[in-house]
Amino acid sequence: MLNLLIVEDNQRLRAALKSGLEETSEVAILNDCESGEEALSACLEAQPDVILMDVQLAGELNGIQSAVEIRREFPRMPVVFYSIQDEDGYYRDFRRSGILSHYAYVRKSNHLLPKMILTLLKDAVSGRSYIDPEIEARVQEVRHKDEQSPLALLEPNEQAVAKMLAQGMTNEQIAGQLGFRDKRTISRTNGQIYAAWGLNSNTTDEKIARTRASIMARTGRMLKWDEGGAAWALDERGEWTPWEGE
Repeated sequence: MLNLLIVEDNQRLRAALKSGLEETSEVAILNDCESGEEALSACLEAQPDVILMDVQLAGELNGIQSAVEIRREFPRMPVVFYSIQDEDGYYRDFRRSGILSHYAYVRKSNHLLPKMILTLLKDAVSGRSYIDPEIEARVQEVRHKDEQSPLALLEPNEQAVAKMLAQGMTNEQIAGQLGFRDKRTISRTNGQIYAAWGLNSNTTDEKIARTRASIMARTGRMLKWDEGGAAWALDERGEWTPWEGE
């Protein structure tokens, strides 16, 4: 008998999952809740054998983030994720979560029949992992997109500054936001950003370089400008093509 925690913010679906899995006579619902924060508290009160968790939840944490928090307290806690959401952020969170084993990640519409869920739960408890091919394809698509992003060429503090440049913040505002004591730190950081993005090779005007850096940070596209001021974008094939803006 598997002791299960269900984390689902839709009450009707949560009730259906509970009744359907209990009818298999192989699952006991240890607890159920609608948010990741509640899920962590439930695990601390009574540790389940496995968690069935939607990716979109009530509360501040999504399902992937919730699993990361829970696994800090309960290493490699088996989790079966499901979702019909198709947002890059979820796939990005999953890729960055470092979850390697004791899990499944499937499409809700394909895998929510009790017998199919039960198989996934048992596999996760046994340490086996499974990812829906559709989801794996999207994870890799987001990975490729991130690797093409200019932010991937920056260190974390430079990324933070670039994002604030994209918001139109001044050096003084950025310094204050990030708590730098020396305002010249931002100028030095800007210089590193321009160098990493090739913006210091085709213009000596700091205002132009700053504007172009802001565009690149805002669009998440690797861009370059020719001597005539025309912009070119790096496409998925690694080729430069004329960029019309987005």
